[in-house]
Amino acid sequence: MTTNKLLFLLLLLLCIPFPGESLPLNPGNNIGNLFGISDNEKILHRSKRGWMWNQFFLLEEYGGNDHQYVGKLHSNMDKGDGNVRYELTGDGAGTLFLIDEKSGDIHATKRLDREEKAMYILHAKVLDRTTLAELEPDTEFNIKIHDINDNEPRFAKDVFFASVPEMSEVGTSVVTITATDADDQTYGNSAKLVYSILQGQPYFSVDSENGTIKTALPGMDREVKEQYQVVIQAKDMAGQMGGLSGTTTVSITLTDVNDSPPRFANRKYQLGLGAIGRIKADDPDIGRNAEMEYTIVGGHDTFNIITDQTTQEGVVIIKKRLDYETKRDYEFRVEVQNTYLDARFIHGLQFKDYATVKVTVEDVDEPPVFGRNPYIIEVHEDTAAGSFVGVVSARDPDAGNKPVKYSIDRHTDLERLFNVDSVNGTITTLKALDREMSKWHNISVVATEINNPRQTTRVPVFIKVLDVNDNAPEFAMSYDTFVCERVKAGQVLIQTISAVDTDEPLVGHKFVFSISSTNPNFTIDDKEDNTANILTRRGGFSRREMSVYFLPIVISDNDYPIQSSTSTLVIRVCACDSRGNMQSCSPEVLPFSDGLTTGALVAILLCVCILLSDCKHGFLARDTRGR
Repeated sequence: MTTNKLLFLLLLLLCIPFPGESLPLNPGNNIGNLFGISDNEKILHRSKRGWMWNQFFLLEEYGGNDHQYVGKLHSNMDKGDGNVRYELTGDGAGTLFLIDEKSGDIHATKRLDREEKAMYILHAKVLDRTTLAELEPDTEFNIKIHDINDNEPRFAKDVFFASVPEMSEVGTSVVTITATDADDQTYGNSAKLVYSILQGQPYFSVDSENGTIKTALPGMDREVKEQYQVVIQAKDMAGQMGGLSGTTTVSITLTDVNDSPPRFANRKYQLGLGAIGRIKADDPDIGRNAEMEYTIVGGHDTFNIITDQTTQEGVVIIKKRLDYETKRDYEFRVEVQNTYLDARFIHGLQFKDYATVKVTVEDVDEPPVFGRNPYIIEVHEDTAAGSFVGVVSARDPDAGNKPVKYSIDRHTDLERLFNVDSVNGTITTLKALDREMSKWHNISVVATEINNPRQTTRVPVFIKVLDVNDNAPEFAMSYDTFVCERVKAGQVLIQTISAVDTDEPLVGHKFVFSISSTNPNFTIDDKEDNTANILTRRGGFSRREMSVYFLPIVISDNDYPIQSSTSTLVIRVCACDSRGNMQSCSPEVLPFSDGLTTGALVAILLCVCILLSDCKHGFLARDTRGR
């Protein structure tokens, strides 16, 4: 056998992994030269666990005192005479990994952790020691760190929380809790986990392979026990002895289902009612499963029962006023049932219950009660002070029928227009009322028990002031019209006049317009619709004679007693065009030589004399002061 073949077999033996020893691997295409193997000879490959001969294997966490031996590189060019030099480059070369440049032996200088780095890639060279010429090209090889079981399984949290409905069937999944192991998943059983339950049996079980927690006991009742603490263990090495383990706690809560019907604690309830009372059925369920609905069997004229959604109590309420003096005892039957039912549990169970309620009406001191509420009273305006308006009446509804007194809340009668008799409730006026000032007066009358002033009742009294015909009608607005100088008799003036009246007769307003029948200039046409037109009685008006006419018009209403007023219409005389359109209403200025009347001339002369006299007196006064 040649030397090269012996060397190959020797290296092949070194490739077999033993604990604590390294495995030399094929460092590349030049493995034949590097290890003295010819190209014609077959290179063996080992497929177990994916190992290739271009790899070295090194166990992690080496605990020896010396450097850990990795393997040996050798070239056929090395004749053993010391002329060959081995060099190493790549991951950790010169620090983590050292090579003997003469022998090619590789050692690890430090303790390696596969979980930090699982493989190192390095390059080997063979040089002539003297010339440093490459005897072998650069060749790549790997050092793969072999895993040992040095990491225990870990759960993400120390405590997990989960829930499952009570009364669940055996085998119902609750939650899946898994752990992780930092060891190599592909090598051995270091990271193969098996789950087991340490605490929580016989209520729960766990799937050993996937960590799913399931119910293991039938009929688990939340009303008996609600919380369970389950301890789960994950163990590596497939659960074998010597494997590492980790634990976590799972807090499991049984959630409520409606498996319990409501039940009354008593078959009879005695209530003393002044207003309302309460009864309650018990339901050990919670949330919506404990929501209940109360009803009175057959209904009741006087009472009803509703559910307080907060307390789940049945609230007995009064549909109409109770009178202790009329009836003191009532009795009826109440039914209670769950609002939401679960079809899985209604078979064989009656999810309703019954109880009898007896109500005793209590005699309480009640405030006075008015005979009416509110009072509406009518009174005519202009009624004298001290006049009768109306009567209010209140009584004590209690059996003692205690006397009451009356008063007016003055905050509702700030003008002090009314008074009430404290004994008999008669309302009278303190002042005359004017409907045109206020049509309604809203006051409050207070009735108070004489023996217990805290018992008071107030009632609104609406007093309507009825109209009396005490106001005369008048113009709806201020009117100012004109008449053309060349107008003909019977001509209607431009404006139509109307009137208003602050009174409100029941049959509505009816106004009558009139003027003096002896008026030579104008007449009036009453349209009988509360308006009237003004007409000319003659033609030929002249601004020279009269530029403005003041026409008194009498307006009367048709109520009792009849009221009337006189309003004045101002009519100006104006110059108009042929169509009757106003052009000018200013008084016409006339020359002295044309038709000036004697009276006008006398007036002018008198004014001149007065002015001259004033001037003369003025000059005399100044002359006297000068002397």
